[in-house]
Amino acid sequence: MKRTLLLDEDDLIMVVKEDIVKQIDENRGEMNRTEFVNYLIQCQLKKEENIGHTSQEYISKEQFQAFSRQMISVLHNFLQFFVSYGMAMGRGQADTDILSLSQQLESFEATEEESDEL
Repeated sequence: MKRTLLLDEDDLIMVVKEDIVKQIDENRGEMNRTEFVNYLIQCQLKKEENIGHTSQEYISKEQFQAFSRQMISVLHNFLQFFVSYGMAMGRGQADTDILSLSQQLESFEATEEESDEL
């Protein structure tokens, strides 16, 4: 049964059970009961407005793994391009530089395979 008592046009009294009043009093801090209930209502309304939007605070594990694979692929392609570009330009890169870049490429590929297994 819903009961409200109209005091004037701006104020209403809401009848609630005693345990609800205790919860309000335990959690309201410095706010009075009316301010706290208004705050809760506004938070709930804002939350429902945001539900319609597709904003997420966190990404899923699968999304992160897909992103990681894409970044490793980009880095792999980047290193391949510059190694081949340096060789084509005939710059006298030391064999140790080329060997180092090759090892980095291999480590990216190994990391990519390991992340696929997870």
